[in-house]
Amino acid sequence: MEAQQKLKALLDQLNTVLVGKADQVQDCVACLLAGGHLLIEDVPGVGKTTLAHALARAFGLHFSRVQFTADLMPSDLSGVSIYERQKEAFVFHPGPVFAQVLLADEINRASPKTQSALLEAMEEKQVTVEGETRPLPSPFFVIATQNPHDQLGTFALPESQLDRFLMRISLGYPDRAAERELLSGADRRGMVETMHSTMTPVDLQLLQQQVLQVHSSDALLNYVQDLIAASRSGRWFLQGLSPRAGISVIRAAKAQALLSGRDYVAPDDVQSILPQTIAHRLVPVGDAGRGPIEQVRAMIEAVPLP
Repeated sequence: MEAQQKLKALLDQLNTVLVGKADQVQDCVACLLAGGHLLIEDVPGVGKTTLAHALARAFGLHFSRVQFTADLMPSDLSGVSIYERQKEAFVFHPGPVFAQVLLADEINRASPKTQSALLEAMEEKQVTVEGETRPLPSPFFVIATQNPHDQLGTFALPESQLDRFLMRISLGYPDRAAERELLSGADRRGMVETMHSTMTPVDLQLLQQQVLQVHSSDALLNYVQDLIAASRSGRWFLQGLSPRAGISVIRAAKAQALLSGRDYVAPDDVQSILPQTIAHRLVPVGDAGRGPIEQVRAMIEAVPLP
């Protein structure tokens, strides 16, 4: 019960900063509880960076922010060895990736070479610099923001990079009531700076253990396998989901169930997180006339419930 109260307090706190986006905020929290990396894609100015800052603050995690640009080099992320005359030796100076939360702001403005430097960190929770492998802090999350591909100066993330993100969400424009509150209320960045942590990193790790213990029945696993098989049928997408994507769906659904106060996964949990968890990994068939998210929802409608 105490965990549920802490989660409710955390969600309430985040919803005071990001007004009118309760569903997206819950998805973000579910993503971190499931131990996954988060990609927030939308036009500039709708609160992507503010949300990422608020998430790190609420969980009490040490974070660093990197503004991705076309001239950003891999060493700007991972760090570099510098010769120090007093020690008469090269000393490694860690880069911003050595944080519990790395905010990769506008990740698709960096070159593919720099984007690929994050792959090892996101998958292995370590970086290899100058032949030496160094572990990253625990927990370690990448929260990346991304502008739409049709904006100037962006590089599309490769499939291998997109697959490392557990979820991709979009905030969208606020409704009229939420926008009025933003226009007349306090500065959101200022609110983030004064936020107190609702949880500690230890609380987060305990909740992640609870997520793993959430029960998924055989019928539920059959349903997820039916969805995966549908994605591979060629009717909806050019290529289907990988086994790793299937594991991501289960993890995200377990986190959603925990946020709903249950110790078992229901089909509703799978359906609520499926578009955010798999749409960025899939390309619709050419004659579909729908985007990936709409295509995922159409596939959900076509696959019978257990």
